[in-house]
Amino acid sequence: MKSQNQNPMNLLSKLFNFQLQLLNFLTYFLLFGCGITVGIILSFYLKSFSLNFQFTQFSLSTSSSSPSSGSQMLMPNVEEVVKPNETRIGLEEFVKPPSLMHDMNDEELLWRASMAPKVNSYPFDRVPKVAFMFLTRGPVFMAPLWEKFFKGHEGLYSIYVHSNPSYNGSLPESPAFHGRRVPSKAVGWGKVNMIEAERRLLANALLDISNQRFVLLSEACIPLYNFSTIYSYLMNATKNYVMSYDEPSPVGRGRYNFHMFPEITLQQWRKGSQWFEMDRELAIEVVSDKKYFPIFQKYCTGSCYADEHYLPTLVSMKFSEGNSNRSLTWVDWSKGGPHPARFWRTDVTVDLLKSLRSGNGTSCIYNGNSTNVCYLFARKFLPSTLDRLLRFAPKLMQFNR
Repeated sequence: MKSQNQNPMNLLSKLFNFQLQLLNFLTYFLLFGCGITVGIILSFYLKSFSLNFQFTQFSLSTSSSSPSSGSQMLMPNVEEVVKPNETRIGLEEFVKPPSLMHDMNDEELLWRASMAPKVNSYPFDRVPKVAFMFLTRGPVFMAPLWEKFFKGHEGLYSIYVHSNPSYNGSLPESPAFHGRRVPSKAVGWGKVNMIEAERRLLANALLDISNQRFVLLSEACIPLYNFSTIYSYLMNATKNYVMSYDEPSPVGRGRYNFHMFPEITLQQWRKGSQWFEMDRELAIEVVSDKKYFPIFQKYCTGSCYADEHYLPTLVSMKFSEGNSNRSLTWVDWSKGGPHPARFWRTDVTVDLLKSLRSGNGTSCIYNGNSTNVCYLFARKFLPSTLDRLLRFAPKLMQFNR
């Protein structure tokens, strides 16, 4: 029969055609699937692009219709960038001095206080102040007198008190001195840690950008003039007031330690009163000194009395042109000895205060002119003198003027 006798070649041909048709079908199916997939992806992309384009158009129309928009650039609003609970710090907060009871150590404090702007003009209203720095063992027992001196002149002065850390402040503080103690360390008479305390006071006072003049006082100091007179004298001064002179005797050059050579020579060694007054520029230089003060810390010990030699030597070596070489604090050394004369209660009279105000007939140079107003402060008044000072000084010195 014919069906049984088909040619094997015909069967192979039919099988090949079937396989070819199956391959074409699979190819079409794969292409169709790929087309569907690409189509779905393109549809999602076009839909997303359409939404973004509409949002951009909406943003542009909103920005152009806003009355506060004066720019064609799409910049974010600063107020929207800052989170609602965040506080932006302006210049006023930036220059505001920190609390006196900070936790900075001496190295950190001196580093921060040494910072100074290069631009001399201030971009805000700055009222210059006098920093009154009291180096004490305990309370400022003349505080009631100083209270009358400061009254009515708030905003023109700052007060800083460095007392022995062991002092617990049991006595009530007057309003002007309340909360004005700075972090302190123990101080010994004539020791180099007294200079450390002075630098600590200067550094704390420098943190207030408004402080322009700096006066070092003790608890035994009193003012000899009213606040307005002293403020005007200091603010208009063209010099600093650091006493500095060459003393060839054993209590001068005899205290020099030759291990200080060559940074400090015997010819550069100076002596003077520790009670100084200086401007902001010199105060920054003092707290920034990393060359000469370490030498004093190492070699000016024992009977060297660093408080009488460090500033006089430093200022004479580096800043003599701007220094008057005198102190504004009157002290009586007429009785000799290592300590000045002390004033007792019965010593305080109107005549005494008048003589101190006139410098006992002496004259000095102020801003290039001769004057008899050479001393603005005086010491060393015992606590027992307070009642008589309160009786005579305010009227004589015309406080509250």
